[in-house]
Amino acid sequence: MSARGFIVTGTDTGVGKTVIAAGLAASIGADYWKPVQAGLDEATDSEEVARLTSGERVTIHPEAYRLDTPCSPHEAARIDGIAIDLARLTLPETASQLVVEGAGGVLVPFREDLLAADIFAHWGLPAILVASTRLGTISHSLLSLEALRARGVPIAGIVFTGAQDSAAESAITRIGACAHLGRLPMLDPLDAGTLQGAFADNVHTELLA
Repeated sequence: MSARGFIVTGTDTGVGKTVIAAGLAASIGADYWKPVQAGLDEATDSEEVARLTSGERVTIHPEAYRLDTPCSPHEAARIDGIAIDLARLTLPETASQLVVEGAGGVLVPFREDLLAADIFAHWGLPAILVASTRLGTISHSLLSLEALRARGVPIAGIVFTGAQDSAAESAITRIGACAHLGRLPMLDPLDAGTLQGAFADNVHTELLA
Protein backbone atom coordinates (compact mmCIF):
# COMPACT_ATOMS: atom_id res chain seq x y z
CA MET A 1 0.00 0.00 0.00
CA SER A 2 1.98 2.97 -1.29
CA ALA A 3 -0.41 5.86 -0.58
CA ARG A 4 0.38 8.14 2.36
CA GLY A 5 -3.22 7.76 3.36
CA PHE A 6 -6.81 8.12 2.23
CA ILE A 7 -9.66 10.57 2.42
CA VAL A 8 -12.97 8.98 3.41
CA THR A 9 -15.81 11.02 1.94
CA GLY A 10 -19.42 10.25 1.16
CA THR A 11 -22.33 10.85 -1.13
CA ASP A 12 -24.22 12.49 1.74
CA THR A 13 -24.29 12.79 5.49
CA GLY A 14 -25.31 9.68 7.44
CA VAL A 15 -24.00 7.13 4.92
CA GLY A 16 -21.46 5.61 7.30
CA LYS A 17 -18.24 7.56 6.71
CA THR A 18 -17.18 7.41 10.36
CA VAL A 19 -17.74 3.65 10.57
CA ILE A 20 -15.80 3.05 7.36
CA ALA A 21 -13.02 5.41 8.47
CA ALA A 22 -12.72 3.57 11.80
CA GLY A 23 -12.70 0.16 10.13
CA LEU A 24 -10.11 1.29 7.59
CA ALA A 25 -7.80 2.87 10.16
CA ALA A 26 -7.85 -0.27 12.30
CA SER A 27 -7.44 -2.55 9.29
CA ILE A 28 -4.38 -0.85 7.79
CA GLY A 29 -2.88 0.48 11.02
CA ALA A 30 -3.40 4.12 10.09
CA ASP A 31 -3.87 7.29 12.12
CA TYR A 32 -7.23 9.07 11.98
CA TRP A 33 -8.03 12.75 11.57
CA LYS A 34 -11.32 14.63 11.38
CA PRO A 35 -10.27 18.16 10.35
CA VAL A 36 -13.55 19.93 11.11
CA GLN A 37 -16.14 18.70 13.59
CA ALA A 38 -19.49 20.46 13.36
CA GLY A 39 -21.70 19.57 16.33
CA LEU A 40 -20.49 18.89 19.86
CA ASP A 41 -23.66 17.96 21.78
CA GLU A 42 -23.36 14.24 21.01
CA ALA A 43 -20.30 12.02 20.59
CA THR A 44 -17.95 13.54 18.03
CA ASP A 45 -16.71 11.50 15.09
CA SER A 46 -13.26 11.29 16.70
CA GLU A 47 -14.82 9.93 19.88
CA GLU A 48 -16.83 7.40 17.86
CA VAL A 49 -13.69 6.28 16.03
CA ALA A 50 -11.93 5.86 19.38
CA ARG A 51 -14.81 3.63 20.52
CA LEU A 52 -14.85 1.61 17.31
CA THR A 53 -11.08 1.07 17.30
CA SER A 54 -10.77 0.18 20.98
CA GLY A 55 -7.92 -2.26 21.43
CA GLU A 56 -6.27 -1.27 18.14
CA ARG A 57 -3.23 0.97 17.73
CA VAL A 58 -4.98 3.90 16.10
CA THR A 59 -3.70 7.39 16.86
CA ILE A 60 -6.45 10.00 16.67
CA HIS A 61 -5.26 13.51 15.87
CA PRO A 62 -7.18 16.48 17.32
CA GLU A 63 -9.54 18.41 15.08
CA ALA A 64 -8.38 21.71 13.60
CA TYR A 65 -11.84 23.15 14.25
CA ARG A 66 -14.51 22.11 16.75
CA LEU A 67 -17.75 23.91 15.90
CA ASP A 68 -20.84 23.89 18.10
CA THR A 69 -23.69 23.55 15.61
CA PRO A 70 -24.41 20.28 13.73
CA CYS A 71 -24.78 21.71 10.22
CA SER A 72 -22.69 22.55 7.17
CA PRO A 73 -19.18 23.60 8.30
CA HIS A 74 -19.44 27.03 6.66
CA GLU A 75 -22.68 27.77 8.50
CA ALA A 76 -21.46 26.30 11.79
CA ALA A 77 -18.35 28.49 11.50
CA ARG A 78 -20.49 31.56 10.78
CA ILE A 79 -22.61 30.89 13.86
CA ASP A 80 -19.44 30.55 15.95
CA GLY A 81 -18.08 33.78 14.50
CA ILE A 82 -15.02 32.31 12.79
CA ALA A 83 -13.80 31.70 9.25
CA ILE A 84 -12.18 28.40 8.36
CA ASP A 85 -8.59 28.95 7.23
CA LEU A 86 -7.14 26.46 4.73
CA ALA A 87 -3.71 26.97 6.29
CA ARG A 88 -5.00 25.37 9.51
CA LEU A 89 -6.14 22.30 7.58
CA THR A 90 -2.62 20.98 7.01
CA LEU A 91 -2.36 17.19 7.22
CA PRO A 92 -0.92 16.07 10.58
CA GLU A 93 2.63 14.79 10.51
CA THR A 94 2.84 11.05 11.10
CA ALA A 95 5.07 8.14 10.21
CA SER A 96 1.93 6.05 9.66
CA GLN A 97 -0.69 6.23 6.98
CA LEU A 98 -3.49 8.67 7.65
CA VAL A 99 -7.24 8.26 7.26
CA VAL A 100 -8.89 11.67 6.90
CA GLU A 101 -12.67 11.86 7.29
CA GLY A 102 -14.55 14.55 5.42
CA ALA A 103 -17.80 16.23 6.44
CA GLY A 104 -21.06 15.47 4.65
CA GLY A 105 -20.77 15.04 0.89
CA VAL A 106 -17.99 15.96 -1.52
CA LEU A 107 -19.31 19.47 -2.23
CA VAL A 108 -20.17 20.55 1.30
CA PRO A 109 -18.94 24.13 1.84
CA PHE A 110 -16.33 24.93 4.47
CA ARG A 111 -16.46 28.56 3.32
CA GLU A 112 -18.49 30.22 0.57
CA ASP A 113 -15.41 29.86 -1.65
CA LEU A 114 -14.04 26.55 -0.34
CA LEU A 115 -15.76 23.20 -0.87
CA ALA A 116 -14.76 19.83 0.56
CA ALA A 117 -13.50 18.58 -2.81
CA ASP A 118 -11.30 21.68 -3.15
CA ILE A 119 -9.61 20.77 0.14
CA PHE A 120 -9.23 17.15 -0.97
CA ALA A 121 -7.48 18.33 -4.14
CA HIS A 122 -5.17 20.48 -2.02
CA TRP A 123 -4.19 17.48 0.09
CA GLY A 124 -3.58 15.20 -2.89
CA LEU A 125 -4.62 11.99 -1.12
CA PRO A 126 -6.76 9.39 -2.91
CA ALA A 127 -10.42 9.40 -1.92
CA ILE A 128 -12.61 6.49 -0.87
CA LEU A 129 -16.26 7.28 -1.54
CA VAL A 130 -18.82 5.84 0.88
CA ALA A 131 -22.31 5.34 -0.56
CA SER A 132 -25.44 3.88 0.97
CA THR A 133 -27.32 1.39 -1.18
CA ARG A 134 -30.62 3.17 -0.51
CA LEU A 135 -32.75 4.50 -3.36
CA GLY A 136 -31.03 7.29 -5.30
CA THR A 137 -27.52 6.02 -4.76
CA ILE A 138 -26.66 5.69 -8.47
CA SER A 139 -27.12 9.38 -9.25
CA HIS A 140 -25.63 10.58 -5.96
CA SER A 141 -22.58 8.35 -6.38
CA LEU A 142 -21.92 9.26 -10.02
CA LEU A 143 -22.30 12.98 -9.27
CA SER A 144 -19.84 12.63 -6.39
CA LEU A 145 -17.32 10.82 -8.56
CA GLU A 146 -17.62 13.50 -11.25
CA ALA A 147 -17.12 16.30 -8.73
CA LEU A 148 -13.97 14.64 -7.37
CA ARG A 149 -12.52 13.97 -10.81
CA ALA A 150 -13.28 17.51 -11.98
CA ARG A 151 -10.87 18.74 -9.31
CA GLY A 152 -8.22 16.11 -9.97
CA VAL A 153 -8.83 14.11 -6.79
CA PRO A 154 -7.61 10.52 -7.31
CA ILE A 155 -10.27 7.92 -6.48
CA ALA A 156 -9.21 4.76 -4.70
CA GLY A 157 -12.66 3.19 -4.96
CA ILE A 158 -16.11 3.06 -3.46
CA VAL A 159 -17.42 1.26 -0.37
CA PHE A 160 -21.15 0.62 -0.08
CA THR A 161 -23.10 0.43 3.17
CA GLY A 162 -26.42 -1.23 3.86
CA ALA A 163 -28.33 -4.04 2.18
CA GLN A 164 -26.98 -5.58 -1.01
CA ASP A 165 -28.12 -4.00 -4.28
CA SER A 166 -26.05 -5.73 -6.95
CA ALA A 167 -27.66 -3.84 -9.84
CA ALA A 168 -26.97 -0.40 -8.36
CA GLU A 169 -23.49 -1.32 -7.17
CA SER A 170 -22.57 -2.71 -10.57
CA ALA A 171 -23.96 0.31 -12.41
CA ILE A 172 -22.04 2.76 -10.23
CA THR A 173 -18.69 1.01 -10.49
CA ARG A 174 -19.09 0.34 -14.23
CA ILE A 175 -20.34 3.77 -15.29
CA GLY A 176 -18.22 5.55 -12.70
CA ALA A 177 -15.13 3.51 -13.66
CA CYS A 178 -14.03 2.95 -10.09
CA ALA A 179 -13.05 -0.02 -7.94
CA HIS A 180 -15.70 -1.79 -5.88
CA LEU A 181 -14.05 -2.05 -2.47
CA GLY A 182 -16.88 -4.00 -0.88
CA ARG A 183 -20.10 -3.47 1.04
CA LEU A 184 -20.41 -3.26 4.80
CA PRO A 185 -23.80 -4.45 6.09
CA MET A 186 -25.60 -2.75 8.96
CA LEU A 187 -24.19 -4.00 12.25
CA ASP A 188 -26.20 -4.51 15.43
CA PRO A 189 -24.55 -4.14 17.83
CA LEU A 190 -21.95 -1.83 16.34
CA ASP A 191 -18.79 -1.98 18.40
CA ALA A 192 -15.08 -2.53 17.88
CA GLY A 193 -15.38 -6.31 17.71
CA THR A 194 -18.28 -6.51 15.29
CA LEU A 195 -16.83 -3.79 13.07
CA GLN A 196 -13.37 -5.29 12.80
CA GLY A 197 -14.78 -8.72 11.98
CA ALA A 198 -17.26 -7.44 9.40
CA PHE A 199 -14.69 -5.10 7.86
CA ALA A 200 -12.21 -7.92 7.36
CA ASP A 201 -14.89 -10.10 5.78
CA ASN A 202 -16.48 -7.51 3.50
CA VAL A 203 -14.07 -4.69 2.61
CA HIS A 204 -11.22 -5.37 0.20
CA THR A 205 -8.35 -3.29 1.49
CA GLU A 206 -6.01 -5.35 -0.68
CA LEU A 207 -7.36 -3.39 -3.67
CA LEU A 208 -6.05 -0.13 -2.24
CA ALA A 209 -2.83 0.96 -3.91
